[in-house]
Formats: sequence, structure tokens, C-alpha cells
Amino acid sequence: MKKFIVEFIGTFFLVFTVATCVVNPDPGVIAPLAIGSVLMVMVYAGGHISGGHYNPAVTTAVAIRGRMPASEVPAYFLAQLTGAIMAAGASYYLKGDVNPNIAPPAYVLGQLVLSEFLFTFALAYVVLNVATAKANAGNSFYGLAIGFTVMVGAFTVGPISGGAFNPAVATGCFYLGLMPTGQWLAYIATEICAGALAAFVFKVLNPDDK
Repeated sequence: MKKFIVEFIGTFFLVFTVATCVVNPDPGVIAPLAIGSVLMVMVYAGGHISGGHYNPAVTTAVAIRGRMPASEVPAYFLAQLTGAIMAAGASYYLKGDVNPNIAPPAYVLGQLVLSEFLFTFALAYVVLNVATAKANAGNSFYGLAIGFTVMVGAFTVGPISGGAFNPAVATGCFYLGLMPTGQWLAYIATEICAGALAAFVFKVLNPDDK
């Protein structure tokens, strides 16, 4: 139960930060820095209990890599998605509806999907290498590396895809009306596939790290 509570809390604050920075953004707020930072601190806060995933794609990668029981995956997903939906509700209460004058990005679905795939893969790949690899056991930099990966992704492709890299974040954005149903489903499928690929790449590159 402790693991699932930690995943709920961490995902809540991640999605709440994303939503509150993105919905009707305030001038001067650098969203990628805030988002990367909240992920970093939540990973440090809960990593020793649940692994600090806060992301179904990362949970998928860690499970395929073999560092968590498959039986725990549905409960992790439930905790993460519940945290995301409640965070979206809290953000909506504080900031209201999305400003209708904000024009959606002028990109096709393929561009959005490629952006999400690349940095979700990067995120899961970094998590597996800094937080689960035997060679890096006991390190103190894992949270910083994970948070900075999301920050870099948000700066790089955030203007294209929104920079979710996380089905829970995509779900929160969907509930706030920031993306249509088809786009939301495409993001979730893309991000889960990217996490799975990262796990397979890790296993190929680290065959002795069981």
C-alpha cells in the first residue's frame, strides 16, 4: 500500500505542476524548469519506497526490465492515473477553463507522436540506467538525471507536442480539455511503446544485469 500512496502523491504533484503551468500560463513562468524540478524532488522523496515512477510508461519499462513484479503494475497504473485526474481537478479549480483564445499547435499527429516517442524513450532509458542498473546502485544523482531529462524534453519538443512523455500527464491534460480523444489515445499508446522499447534496449545493452 505504501508504494501506491507514494505513486499517487508523486503523480499528483507532477500533473498538478504541468497543468497549472500550462493552463492560462502566467508571464515569466518557465514551465519546463518547474516540471523537471517537481519530478526531481518527487523522485528523491519517494524513490526509496516505490521507485518513484509517477508514469505508466516508466512502470512498463521497469516491469519489463524485471525490477518489479508484474502483479503490481495494474495498481501502479491505478494510483498514477487517479493522482493525475485529481491533480487536473485541483488545477481546474484554481485556474478554470482553458483560455479559448490560445491556438492549438499547428502540427500533424505524426509530429506529435514522434516527439512524444523520442523523449518518453529517453526518460525511460535514463530511469533504467540511473535508478535500476547495478553499476549505479546507491548513487545520489538519479533524481537529478530524471528531472533534467523531462526538462530538456519539455524545452526541446514541448512547443510541438506539449511535452507529456507520460500517460498520466496526457490523461490530466485530456480531462482539462487540452487535447482531443484521438490524440490522447495516440499519446498513451506511443508512450507505453516507448517505455517498452527502452526496457528491451536496456536488456540488450546490459545482458548480465538481471
